[in-house]
Amino acid sequence: MIRIGLIGSIGSGKSFIAKLFKYPVFNADNEVKFIYKNNRNCFDKLRKNLPNFIKSFPIVKNELIAAINHDKKNLKKISKIVHPLVRRRLEAFVKRNKKNKIVVLDIPLLIENKLYKKDDILIYVKSDRKIISERLKKRKNFNIKMLKNLKDNQLTLLKKRKLANYIIDNNLSRNIVKQKIKNIKKQIINERNYSRH
Repeated sequence: MIRIGLIGSIGSGKSFIAKLFKYPVFNADNEVKFIYKNNRNCFDKLRKNLPNFIKSFPIVKNELIAAINHDKKNLKKISKIVHPLVRRRLEAFVKRNKKNKIVVLDIPLLIENKLYKKDDILIYVKSDRKIISERLKKRKNFNIKMLKNLKDNQLTLLKKRKLANYIIDNNLSRNIVKQKIKNIKKQIINERNYSRH
């Protein structure tokens, strides 16, 4: 199985690119939403660590945002509780899909949380700053301060670009992007088959 990890800035369109691969996608944001909605144990730990902010179950995103905006250090506290749960769900996802030729990992902190393996293929999604900020403003919980805290937590984009095996320009039309992904998929599969001989 080939694991493809998507990296890039918040709002660069990684989830859009992930879908275009037409293979199973592990979307960390959706997994976190699922955990907040269903995992009572996670709620208990968060409430114990952030009693002034976390009040209700299922966990409300605005309470987490308030905690992070109040003190940046709270992001670390939240991550410490939530990330191991995401990691476990990732392991289960990989096991479930081991018969697939490719799986796509759409995980914002893939590099920072060391969720990638040495032979993963990393694809950097490049997007225009203006387009990114337009995309982010459309998000339901848009909040500039929160976004800054998250961005500070992401490895600098330049470092990420250096780690990438491929770069996809997401400023182009949908059809061109689709074609580029088709070509990259072919290349990745050919290279893997070739390296096995």
